[in-house]
Amino acid sequence: EVQLVESGGGLVHAGGSLRLSCAASGFTFDDYAIAWFRQAPGKEREGVSCISARSITTDYADSVKGRFTISSDNAKNTVYLQMNSLKPEDTAVYYCAASRTWYCNFVFYEYDYWGQGTQVAVSS
Repeated sequence: EVQLVESGGGLVHAGGSLRLSCAASGFTFDDYAIAWFRQAPGKEREGVSCISARSITTDYADSVKGRFTISSDNAKNTVYLQMNSLKPEDTAVYYCAASRTWYCNFVFYEYDYWGQGTQVAVSS
């Protein structure tokens, strides 16, 4: 059974940090690109960061560049999203997703598996 399980969300003050984790199982982790998406109430889902299969490339949305860092521990089949200097506009449910198209992208319909999401709330 394929599973993506996110954890690490919570409530922080603006300027604070959180580290999200996405633990994957049930598929060949090394062959998949992994991305973080987020969705705030009343807004469309948006890509935040992604890492290609075998961690060859990474990409970030302009809104998070310089503040967020994506990394992968292939031995643990886990992808992390370190989020620093958080802003109230980062408040959203964060989802991780896995795509067989091994390259990094933010095209949500190219992602085959999704986690259940973890809530991030940033207070001003």
